[in-house]
Amino acid sequence: MPTLADSFWRDANVVPITEDGLTSRVSKTTDGSNETDVIPLWRITGNIEVRALYGVVTTVLGSNQTAAYWRLNDQTAQVNITLNTGTTVSSAAVGSLLVKKGLAAAALTLSTSAAGRITEPTTLETLYHSPFVIVAKNGANTDIEYVYTTTTEPTSGVIEFFLRWLPLSSDAAVTAQ
Repeated sequence: MPTLADSFWRDANVVPITEDGLTSRVSKTTDGSNETDVIPLWRITGNIEVRALYGVVTTVLGSNQTAAYWRLNDQTAQVNITLNTGTTVSSAAVGSLLVKKGLAAAALTLSTSAAGRITEPTTLETLYHSPFVIVAKNGANTDIEYVYTTTTEPTSGVIEFFLRWLPLSSDAAVTAQ
């Protein structure tokens, strides 16, 4: 029987919360050196509904990380998940949050933990996280990637990324890269 690296969130009684999907997580170091750096996060098989895509900074990010965004890469075409001109995440403190909050035409949202704050949907949004569907390219590797630009040699920092998802096809799977 195969094992899964994904899991359900659990309530205070350790009972799985199943209505909101599986959660996949992967921790990545941002160590690009004077370049646009592409970090593969997950390989997608089949069709999935993404309920949430976000990252939490676990080691302070370097001082020059700009144009950060998420994209889907099927090894032939790259499709924006968030706006590809990106967001500056330079020096984001531990605990800062990067979130796909709007449509693909919107930049990812950085909520810094340098001060207490609340962040909520706008009056036009019904949910905080912006759900979307991924259809993986048949016969090709289809990856969710985090992309950023740096002019530092090298930059630094660590982000733990989370993907909350539901399978939409019998072959649906998410594999950490």
